[in-house]
Amino acid sequence: MDKLLPHIQSPKDLQGLSLAQLKQLAAEIREEICTVVERRSAHFASNLGVVELTLALYTTFDFPKDRLIWDVGHQSYPHKLVTGRYDRFETIRTKGGLMGYPNPAESPFDLFMTGHAGVSVSSALGLKCGDDLIAEIEGATRENPNRHVVAVIGDGSFANGVVFEGLNHLGELQKNVTIVLNDNKMSICPRVGSLGRYLDTLRLSPWYTEFKEDVKRAFECLPLIGKSLRRFMHRQKAAFKAAVLGGGMLFEELGIRYIGPIDGHDIRQLQKFFRLAQRYKCPVLLHVLTQKGRGYEPAEASPSDFHAPKPLLQARAEARRQAKLAAKKQEAELLSEELAEHPDDAQKAAQVAEAVEAVEMLEHEVPKKVDHSYTAIASHKIQQLMEQDPRIVVITAAMCQGNKLEQIREKFPSRFFDVGICEAHAVTLAAGMAKAGLRPIVDIYSTFMQRAYDHLFHEISLQNLPVTLLMDRAGLVGADGPTHHGMYDLTYIRPLPHMVLAAPVDSVDLEQMLELAVTADVPVAIRYPKTQAVELEGLERAPVQLGKSEVLLPGQPGGGLILACGAQVADAWEALRTLKQKSTTALVNLRFVKPLDTDTLFPLVRQCRWMLTIEEGARMGGVGSAILETLTDAGIPLPKLRRLGVGDVFIQHASRAEQLDEAGLSREKIAQAICELDK
Repeated sequence: MDKLLPHIQSPKDLQGLSLAQLKQLAAEIREEICTVVERRSAHFASNLGVVELTLALYTTFDFPKDRLIWDVGHQSYPHKLVTGRYDRFETIRTKGGLMGYPNPAESPFDLFMTGHAGVSVSSALGLKCGDDLIAEIEGATRENPNRHVVAVIGDGSFANGVVFEGLNHLGELQKNVTIVLNDNKMSICPRVGSLGRYLDTLRLSPWYTEFKEDVKRAFECLPLIGKSLRRFMHRQKAAFKAAVLGGGMLFEELGIRYIGPIDGHDIRQLQKFFRLAQRYKCPVLLHVLTQKGRGYEPAEASPSDFHAPKPLLQARAEARRQAKLAAKKQEAELLSEELAEHPDDAQKAAQVAEAVEAVEMLEHEVPKKVDHSYTAIASHKIQQLMEQDPRIVVITAAMCQGNKLEQIREKFPSRFFDVGICEAHAVTLAAGMAKAGLRPIVDIYSTFMQRAYDHLFHEISLQNLPVTLLMDRAGLVGADGPTHHGMYDLTYIRPLPHMVLAAPVDSVDLEQMLELAVTADVPVAIRYPKTQAVELEGLERAPVQLGKSEVLLPGQPGGGLILACGAQVADAWEALRTLKQKSTTALVNLRFVKPLDTDTLFPLVRQCRWMLTIEEGARMGGVGSAILETLTDAGIPLPKLRRLGVGDVFIQHASRAEQLDEAGLSREKIAQAICELDK
């Protein structure tokens, strides 16, 4: 059987394919996704779940004349494969290759670069309003009149507040936007909240929409009284639907026509209901049921583990090793029992020794990796602190797995709160808890903390409440790219009064900063990157004190001064060792970006000939800016100066090492900057 996927250069190539061919194509798309994930980590289970949905959309609507927005966008791999990117698909999530999210620079089929949840409904409504107004302006000359607008959003994203802001406005304007609710009962982890329970009740009434259409057709066939009966039934629809859906009429009451639930893996049924949605002149929500991980049994059984798994070849090899190890252990146990019954059997003793040796070889075949990431260190320390202080609670926003909080969730279920993809609520919830006397820790990725900024100001900073904010994935994050970099937390938190802002270099700093944060009477934000924690070797360490920096190398008068925060402190230390400048250049681990330790910094600045600031974040408004502002305000003359950080650009997807080098933050680029300043 000839493969179809290599011949799909645009959605037009899908037209005319039979159902059997579309099913074959769905299998080939899944195979192609598996092939990529064999070699590198990529979003997996979510993409396997939307293959038929994607094919049905593209064989029913006319994109890009019609408009399509993927909420979050990590489930857009099948979309990329049918919109002319098959030849480049193997490059996905690599430097210079395809992005793992929709990207307008790649294709006209990608309208927005998406990566954050909940924005599709408002964006779709904005597109529809814009299209309608432009059509009025241009009139008959408009190239694409009567565009359909479709937003695909998952049930994990659906509880986000901005979704309901969009639905509220959409119901008022009555624009014929089609919302496809992709319900797989998951976010990254199983979804949380009462809205999920509401959707589950709708799952129990899959026959409603079909029944409604059948009754409508039957009434139309009745002579004379058909139309009257149909009008009567329309008036009774609300009561009838409330009864069959167990009172669930949320979308209809908002003015949005509800259709579903629909089998999200039945292409023909999906096409039928997409065509039905096109006929309506009002907003429509199609409730589509899909299975995350569809077509790959391990992902179907454990979709959370296969959200963005390590390369499958590596995983399969490890599975084979584990299977061999289990078999050899069992064999060794059986032989040992037999030897115990016949201790003088030399042949049996040799077999036992051979089996034990095989077990030892398999156990040491792959060295056990200890997770020493900043994320794991933070999680372990939080658990210790919760054991010591019953007032400490943890709040996360659908990132239990990403923040490695599973053990905390299991050990302290009443003190662990996963609020779903609702960062603003998470921060405001923490404020209420702090006001009541608890010590909340809000553990959210840096890029997602941006979504709660007004509440950081109004509920945390303005009230001066003792909330600990952990900003995981601060800085450059690798293959997820610009939608997920934590570039701006230094800039947006630093201006807020009362806020303490800390950046640990290693596990020593991070653990002590957490201890300090949960006992402080002010809000404390701690940022750390997505990587294994570095260790400062060969240096005496000072304990962490609020607002105090750490002088790692005192330097000499007339020498250089390096002021760094976070993991780049270790890179600066290694660069100085390589350049053999440890004796003349002072190195300071800032630890706290706010407040700055002026008692330590001012004397060092006054005696240095040049100064280098280093931060893994946006230079604009970051650490270097803070130091310059402070020195200028104090009237201290500035030495020869360079600031290392991310410029006024979006760093594209690549490995974290490649991104650091591009931003001038690799160890080699730091050494180069030191040499240029020291000329």
